[in-house]
Amino acid sequence: MKVNQISVFLENKNGRLAEVSRVLSQGGINLRAVSIADTADFGILRIIADKPDEALAILSDNGFTARETNVIGVVVQDTPGGLNEILDLFEETGVNIEYLYSSLAGKDKKAVVIFKVGDIDYGLKILSDHGKETKVVF
Repeated sequence: MKVNQISVFLENKNGRLAEVSRVLSQGGINLRAVSIADTADFGILRIIADKPDEALAILSDNGFTARETNVIGVVVQDTPGGLNEILDLFEETGVNIEYLYSSLAGKDKKAVVIFKVGDIDYGLKILSDHGKETKVVF
């Protein structure tokens, strides 16, 4: 299933990450997964929120540069090799992985890997054809 991810571009300076968290918290937004990549000058914060449209609006209203992107949430076996099974499948079928990060989801806290792939629809088809669970409830 496609999941809406929000990418926030941040200056790499003290307090910016806390500011994002603060405005989302004050807006009643719950974060389900978080990843950050940085360089010396800026960072890209990637989040999965319980209310992505509201989160995006709150961030924009507070002067943050943010955009929404579709990613895939895949339930993986919480055992050695669980992730590798998906990685092998993508390698064998030519699905290009741009980046990934992980989270826990649902009441039973299933292991979920968030994938940004070159072709979301093709990635979803491959997962579906091989019986992989992509319906993730954050």
